[in-house]
Amino acid sequence: MACRISELVLGCRDPEVLARFWCEVLDFVVLDREEDGTLEIGPREGFGGAQPTIILSRSDEPEQGKSRLHIDVNATDRDQDAELERLLKLGARPADIGQTGDEQWHVLADPEGNEFCLLKARLNPL
Repeated sequence: MACRISELVLGCRDPEVLARFWCEVLDFVVLDREEDGTLEIGPREGFGGAQPTIILSRSDEPEQGKSRLHIDVNATDRDQDAELERLLKLGARPADIGQTGDEQWHVLADPEGNEFCLLKARLNPL
């Protein structure tokens, strides 16, 4: 038997702002709100499914240095260019981490600067 990823935890200054962004990006909903402002977002089906949830934990102090973990996303119902346009309208912005320009993905940052990649391959929704 093996483990599976059940949640990803992301420290942030404003969990509400990031929840709105990532819920739109991933078609997630807010599943839980804690008294300290922490939010858990995930698939509409709720906890325990094939996709991990994301915990947005309030942190006033930014992390020092570059994060060693980032999220990769794939469009499920449109091509990469259309999805890039949608993500930029939602508040993502291009991020330069030294790409050559020949990559088949786009490096972006969410509203708090957390880097993520939009991959070229399309996935069929489960």
